[in-house]
Amino acid sequence: MTVKAINPNYSGRYRDGVENFHGNQLLNICWEKHTMMGWPMCVPISPNTTFKELLDVVIPRIYSMHPQFDSVDLYKAHWSTSKGAFIPDMSKTISDHGFKHKEQIRFRTQPLSNNPHRG
Repeated sequence: MTVKAINPNYSGRYRDGVENFHGNQLLNICWEKHTMMGWPMCVPISPNTTFKELLDVVIPRIYSMHPQFDSVDLYKAHWSTSKGAFIPDMSKTISDHGFKHKEQIRFRTQPLSNNPHRG
């Protein structure tokens, strides 16, 4: 990544490289088109985490603060990356799905009952 600095002699180290996360990688998870959770959540995660573990453990830890999260069926969500839509294999790992360090995955759920705008 190119850095344009005011000081021509500037040099710095990137501190968010995968080598700094003790075997984990950063994964950005976004609940797409949701007004209460309108930004990606960045989590350090093992590349050996299965997609099932992501849905059953990781995502609930992030989004369970939402008052209607219990009514969301993540197994029926629509999933995408910058490469487009995909159908996750629950038995495959984050690495098996090809997700790299700092990649963003997005999910879109059914509309929630008290949110006529987005869900």
